[in-house]
Amino acid sequence: MAVRQIRVIGDEVLNKKCKPVKEMTPRTAELIEDMFETMYEANGVGLAAPQVGVLKKIVVIDVEDGNQYVLINPKIVEQQGAQTGYEGCLSVPGKTGIVTRPDYVKVRALNENMEEYELEGQDLLARAICHECAHLDGQLYVELVEGELLDTEAEEEEEEM
Repeated sequence: MAVRQIRVIGDEVLNKKCKPVKEMTPRTAELIEDMFETMYEANGVGLAAPQVGVLKKIVVIDVEDGNQYVLINPKIVEQQGAQTGYEGCLSVPGKTGIVTRPDYVKVRALNENMEEYELEGQDLLARAICHECAHLDGQLYVELVEGELLDTEAEEEEEEM
């Protein structure tokens, strides 16, 4: 396992659409392990393959609910409600912004064994699923920010008040 370089806003790979994964290879399995290690090293809750420069439809998520989620070729099939809150991204370091996302989502994907499954998420998990799946279509959360992007220090100061 290895920590990979996280691509940041301005890198063209972040604006490209990803290709579906057709089979699990040793190289793809290694990529998934590296993505988890990279995400944990950067204190993130989710990471999409294009964020480490790989244009494959792979997402890893850990919202500290006791599970590690691997979503291969994910497709959001249901969404309900709305939640508005601060969102950040490992590919947009030092910035945060207010984004409205569904409060509930259901996603259909393949796991690391290439078995299809459905995952339902609410609150932070729903936000993470939407955020990471958008990366696979070349979209960054900054396109959805309501108002201005803020420095993360400014958000922390607001929370302290």
